[in-house]
Amino acid sequence: MESRTLLVSNRLPITASVIDGNLRVERSVGGLATALSGAKCAGTLWVGWPGPTSELGRRQGARLDRRLAALQCVPVRLSSSEVRGYYEEIANGMLWPLFHYQPDRLPLDPKHWGTYATVNARFAETVASSWRPGDEIWIHDYQLLLVPGMLRRLLPDARIGFFLHVPFPALDVFRVLPWRREILEGILGADVVGLHTDSYVAHFRSAVAALTDASVSGEQLTVDGRPVLTRAYPIGIDVGHFAERAARPAVVAEAETLRAVGAQRLIVGIDRLDYTKGIPRRLLAYDRLLSEHPELHGNVRFIQVVVPSREGVRTYREVRNVVDATIGHINGAYGTGTWTPVAYQYRSLTDEAISALYLAADVMLVTPVRDGMNLVAKEFIASREDLGGVLVLSEFAGAAEQLSEALIVNPYDLDGTASALYRALVMPRDEIETRMRSLRERVHTMPSDRWAQTFLADLRAVRPPERTANGGSFATADELGNLVESAKRAPSLHLLLDYDGTLVAFTDVPSSASPDAELIDLLDRLSKRPATDVHLVSGRSREQLDEWFGELPIALHAEHGLWSREAGDRRWTRQEIDSAPPFEDVLALMRRCAEATPGALVERKSAGLAWHYRMAEPSLGEASAHQLLRELEAAARESPMDILHGDKVVEVRPRGIHKGIVAARVAATRPKGGVLLAMGDDRTDEDLFEALPDGSLSVHVGPSASQVSTRIESVSEARDILRALLNGR
Repeated sequence: MESRTLLVSNRLPITASVIDGNLRVERSVGGLATALSGAKCAGTLWVGWPGPTSELGRRQGARLDRRLAALQCVPVRLSSSEVRGYYEEIANGMLWPLFHYQPDRLPLDPKHWGTYATVNARFAETVASSWRPGDEIWIHDYQLLLVPGMLRRLLPDARIGFFLHVPFPALDVFRVLPWRREILEGILGADVVGLHTDSYVAHFRSAVAALTDASVSGEQLTVDGRPVLTRAYPIGIDVGHFAERAARPAVVAEAETLRAVGAQRLIVGIDRLDYTKGIPRRLLAYDRLLSEHPELHGNVRFIQVVVPSREGVRTYREVRNVVDATIGHINGAYGTGTWTPVAYQYRSLTDEAISALYLAADVMLVTPVRDGMNLVAKEFIASREDLGGVLVLSEFAGAAEQLSEALIVNPYDLDGTASALYRALVMPRDEIETRMRSLRERVHTMPSDRWAQTFLADLRAVRPPERTANGGSFATADELGNLVESAKRAPSLHLLLDYDGTLVAFTDVPSSASPDAELIDLLDRLSKRPATDVHLVSGRSREQLDEWFGELPIALHAEHGLWSREAGDRRWTRQEIDSAPPFEDVLALMRRCAEATPGALVERKSAGLAWHYRMAEPSLGEASAHQLLRELEAAARESPMDILHGDKVVEVRPRGIHKGIVAARVAATRPKGGVLLAMGDDRTDEDLFEALPDGSLSVHVGPSASQVSTRIESVSEARDILRALLNGR
């Protein structure tokens, strides 16, 4: 049976309602429904709320069910009280303002979280009952933050994606939520978490690092041994659709009519009524423009379209009152009998009317105080095949990270916004065309179907850790017993053991993680086991390994295999390298990052460096680590070095030096039939595992992602395995 994509969102792409006792089914409005309908995901089943249907009679309800089934839609029915508690009180009363950096709009005593959780659970149960093996699940937006985690418990093997269409706020803002941990754990039920921009992704990772037990390493998180990919997927639009609509004769004619009014330059703003859209500040900036440039009086016109939204909510009524009053002030202060500075339209427009405004605009004002992406900016660009029009765009819209050829403004800076607006009005035609040409190229490279295809391709590429017989991520006692018995039966056994995180637990200060007497005794006894040799393969310096293990009859390999000392030989030999990294330059860079990150420290090695940040504040440490990685990756293009992002450490080592070298050398010199058993916990040990010959045994310690199928939870379990090798010999 063909697999499907299960799209899950608060609203279905259609809305059912009862008007005068009659059932009405209409296309849903809103950015999400528009984006996903343009994404053209094949083989989809859409799960969501169909709208207020509690008044439907039995016959009308059956008719609606048939209509939804024909449209491949599965309804999640909600009572009016559930809609009020889940959607109005929590989703739009708490989450929406906070995610848009408006904490002052939060209620003093928030309630109804229980309703939000209950409705999320109903969504999860509906999806689970519709899912069949092979289906992929794609959950959308802030109304359903708990659904991924709930589905993970219901469907442990399902492939689950989550996309957030609003900003993810900085950690200090997100901390305000009483249910911050529950929300993060809910989102982390997904295999792939998508957001619009790199900055939102960074904020999300910081929150995960600071508020959960998940491991954060670059774009991959690890949650209970399961990898979670976090990445930016900037949403796009159906570019061809907007271009085609703008070319319709009726739209072109309407645009010409709009331009012809008094030969005035035309400024356009089109927004849903919402305090995040920055409409009052935009109007005040226009007021400032008219005050400072009287020569524009009578020569410019501002059409501001406000689409009604949530008119029953007090906050939105207040926003409308401010907008009405500000427009009244501007028209009263500057207007004449023949000129009205602001043409205000508080209503919904047809698609063709919107395209005519896009096509007629000399300047498009998109100045939200915070917005996840803002597709109006992209729709305007897609409509301008004539290369005309200037986009003035808020730096707080997600689109600003992509549309840098727009005039980027801070909507809180009225003088700066007014100056940008004036610059847009007097911009030479050749500059307008140059900017618009670049903007159009950018928008054409990121249409909505590519956005969806890219996200779903990453979701389909997810390969969760192999599950054991009991359905968990870690090996069972029987599986570990079988591994130990296989090692015991080998004619010769060659142990390749990582140190930090495998034989000893991590400490805040790396130098303090010295071996205890029990570990020293265990390694000594293993080295004396018949037909057994022990190799300690570590990123530590040779001086440190000598100090701790120099008296033991085991082989030591320092700095990931750069230096080796065979058992019984006190001399160290160095692996040949073509050239060393730019040691002093990298050291200076790491020191600067450490100075800017309290708790971070730099470890010097003979041919490499490590930047540790286990003691740093989690969000600052991760942010600094990613900044350091970016600078190191730029330097690596010119210099021979490998860069590793491990568990709270960024390392630089000579290119081509890795633990796999040790594994290959041991494998080449082992007696016939000898078996290698490797144990490790982080990214550097993946090189070791990858170099093991066929027939080898390998164990990954801890919850982070690994190619190894035998996984154990802790250092104590790793030592238990080694102790078990001594039993019966």
